[in-house]
Amino acid sequence: MSVNEPPPTVTVAEYLLQRLAALGVRHLFGVPGDYNLALLDTVLAFPNIEWVGTANELGASYAADGYARVRGFGALLTTFGVGELSAANGVAGSYAERVPLVHITVGPSSSTERAGAVVHHTAGDGDYDRFARAHAPLVCATAVLRPETASAEIDRVLTTALHESRPGYLRLPSDVATAQVAAPLGPLRAETTTDEARRASFRDSARARIAEARHITVLADFLADRHHARAPLARLIAAGRLPWSTLSMGKSLLGEETPGFTGVYSGALVEPAARQAVDEADLLIQVGVLLADTTTGGFTHGFDPEAGIDIGPYEARVEGKVFEGLPMAAALDVLTELVGQRPGGASPDSRPAVLSTAVDGTEPLTQEHLWDALATWVAPDTTVLAEQGTSFFGMCTRRLPSGAKFIAQPLWGSIGYTLPALLGAQLADPARRGLLLIGDGSAQMTIQELGTIARQGLTPVIVLVNNDGYTVERAIHGPRAPYNDIATWDWSAVPAALGAPDALVLQAATPADLAHALERAEEATDRMVFLEVRTGMDDVPELLHRLSESVRTRNGGEV
Repeated sequence: MSVNEPPPTVTVAEYLLQRLAALGVRHLFGVPGDYNLALLDTVLAFPNIEWVGTANELGASYAADGYARVRGFGALLTTFGVGELSAANGVAGSYAERVPLVHITVGPSSSTERAGAVVHHTAGDGDYDRFARAHAPLVCATAVLRPETASAEIDRVLTTALHESRPGYLRLPSDVATAQVAAPLGPLRAETTTDEARRASFRDSARARIAEARHITVLADFLADRHHARAPLARLIAAGRLPWSTLSMGKSLLGEETPGFTGVYSGALVEPAARQAVDEADLLIQVGVLLADTTTGGFTHGFDPEAGIDIGPYEARVEGKVFEGLPMAAALDVLTELVGQRPGGASPDSRPAVLSTAVDGTEPLTQEHLWDALATWVAPDTTVLAEQGTSFFGMCTRRLPSGAKFIAQPLWGSIGYTLPALLGAQLADPARRGLLLIGDGSAQMTIQELGTIARQGLTPVIVLVNNDGYTVERAIHGPRAPYNDIATWDWSAVPAALGAPDALVLQAATPADLAHALERAEEATDRMVFLEVRTGMDDVPELLHRLSESVRTRNGGEV
């Protein structure tokens, strides 16, 4: 371009799509509404992003979340008011669990706003900003786009979402989407500068603390994944041959066949090896840890969170002393250098326990056998999504092969999340096979997106645990209360009814049934597999049984 030529221009909508494509976004989830239809024409004409229409906006938000957990960033597009509020629960979950994405909503034109007109999808009072205000506590950055500032505001919101690993929110009046702006120049940059003086000070404090420790353990969690610190974390563990564990939100952060892995840590409810390694360490190095009730066995962890070394996204602590301006990867590199200078340690045996095979194949299927069998069946190139409930608590303690990815939502815990998240995760990386583990109660919340999965031509394995209602709630309170009951569905008819007539539909009520079904599922890679398994109404994984007692006490009542 000549110095005298004006810079190329694009519409605001095209600017936004170009920025999303540069972040690796190749799919945009959402639901059409009259305010966003013209912008959707722009999406359809855009070569690098595919529109994925979902059954509802909540499904779109869950799908964008699952997509972002695999690909690094996600996006959803809804209409003003009714659409964006339907998606708000999913966006809030992404905020809680630190998932970077952007929620785009399109509303009435600027002139309609200025007139304060009473139009559909408003509250009828001329306040067009109420829904943006409602989203402010659910996201890390918001903007209402205007032609003169649209480019800068898009960049600010997206950059903040990247830096904080949380959702952003953009509202476009419909006419702003077509306004002309200068085309994007240069990449988006989420600055993560390191304060060198504080790095040196951190090194001195960490060196002294490491020198006096005989037994060092690493406890890692999901923030190490969200802030792209998997590789530095692996180097730290290898350099010191350190025992290590994860909380359940960080499951599959590193391969569970990596030397030194002692298991998933869940406080007093955990297997002895992990508990001993974490609670009895002379020095515990926490990396990206957030302690929640569902991941610590109801806050039964046996270590002082303020002691030892704690590595956060952008600051580190040594025995409570804070070192700001230190990104996680930089702090881990310092620790790797220091532990590498210690005498060689001896990582504990990380091989998983041998599963019992003494099972009567004709007896009713139990939760214990179900999760053991599924963990054994999982291949390294599998993305496992475990719904909050018996699926999560059953699977999070089973070891998976290195290369498998585990997705769950134990902090926000919105039931039904994983079925639409499966849609997003599969589109984010179609080379990996999806395995969804979900209960009948949760599935009834979001089963509509099974049709979207089928329409996209995806071929996951869906294991639906039919145990007649909200078993996780029964375990906590009201085992026979009517509020824990749900309608009885003919699950074998559901795939065809929702647009997957070619799905392989299987059922299992015994260990022998399950073994046969999993053999067939492994072979059927060219179509969706829908496997309904029956377990007892009161049969729950051991971890959930123990945790439910703690929850029941904290909630203030016995059954």
